[in-house]
Amino acid sequence: MRTRQVISASMAVLALSSLVAACGEGPGAGAAGVQSSGEGVPQYAYDATWPRLPLPNQWIFGEVGGIGVDRRGRHIWVIQRPWTVSGRELAAVEGEAECCRPAPPVIEFDAEGNVVQAWPELRQFFAGPGTSAGQGFSIGGEGQTLWEATDGPGYGEWGRREHTVYIDHDDFIWVTVDASHLIYKFTRSGEHVLTIGEPGMTSGSNHTGHLGRPAGLVVDPETNELFVADGYTNKRVIVFDGESGEYRRHWGAYGNRPEDIQLDFDPDAAPPQQFVGPVHGIDLSTDGLIYVSDRRANRIQEFERDGTFVREAFVSPETRDLGTAYGVALSKDPGQQWVFVNDGSNNKIWILRRSDMEVVGSFASYGRSGGQVMSAHSMVVDYENNVYVGETRGRRVQKFAIQGM
Repeated sequence: MRTRQVISASMAVLALSSLVAACGEGPGAGAAGVQSSGEGVPQYAYDATWPRLPLPNQWIFGEVGGIGVDRRGRHIWVIQRPWTVSGRELAAVEGEAECCRPAPPVIEFDAEGNVVQAWPELRQFFAGPGTSAGQGFSIGGEGQTLWEATDGPGYGEWGRREHTVYIDHDDFIWVTVDASHLIYKFTRSGEHVLTIGEPGMTSGSNHTGHLGRPAGLVVDPETNELFVADGYTNKRVIVFDGESGEYRRHWGAYGNRPEDIQLDFDPDAAPPQQFVGPVHGIDLSTDGLIYVSDRRANRIQEFERDGTFVREAFVSPETRDLGTAYGVALSKDPGQQWVFVNDGSNNKIWILRRSDMEVVGSFASYGRSGGQVMSAHSMVVDYENNVYVGETRGRRVQKFAIQGM
């Protein structure tokens, strides 16, 4: 019988070192992230110093679902999928070699790339604290990591597909687990506050209580309303009260009533009047406009808070299949001049000028080297306008540092 394995918080740093060594990445790996764009457009370069490497606890990422930024500063939160780490990567857990261990699902980094805390599990009934310096936590028992459990008080009770982590203006942490159709709200230390949705229940894009594989989140600091990009199954934006979780309103593409129909995007045809989906990313400007990414339709749609359609913009519209508009994030300069779109198909970060929603630049390219990306699934912009990208296929987070704006 295997003894229960415990990771001390002195090791509470993400050990991406093994993956980095295998891929030839890390400090000094080159400046593949340097972009060339028009005059006045933000310039970016890959920052090989974030997160801090090498890291001592042998953790590695699985697929990175989402990234969030602390509303008080520049702390970056990551949500990733430990269950996608498998095979020889689990040699340390199996006792066969020193490498490697799956990182916990939710991790907070400081501005220098050091781990602040990590949450070892997420469940509907989660009520425990996070893991910070000086503490430890268990990741498994009886030879099984917590996120591999399929019955009992373990992973199977809250479902797979860790997707989004978002930090609101009051420092609450919001998490989506899209395969379970759930949104969780936690305190910063990991205490469960609220659950929206019902486990395993989805009832279409006009149901006011059930979700359909929700993805992106944003909270309006003026109204404390939660706007949800809902999602992979549903085809809408839905709004809830951020305190009580009560339903407020919802809408589809162009502000229409959403329809649950399967659409294919044809760049040569008129734009579809419903979201093609996934309705994946969402952000809110300081002047009260909602930006939503309709991934397979290669577009960003802009709305007023009440769902009134304003305009749309297309990004690399000739792209087919998985689409380009994986996510959307606004720059943090006073006028929020720039809109960033992470494109997981073409593996670029596109830059749009917000005043006219024209594409004016891009950075990154496909590949394993530092500054290249492999399925740019998620993205966030910090308060210095640095951009962080989370990759599913690449299974890492990279920082692109602002060089000028």
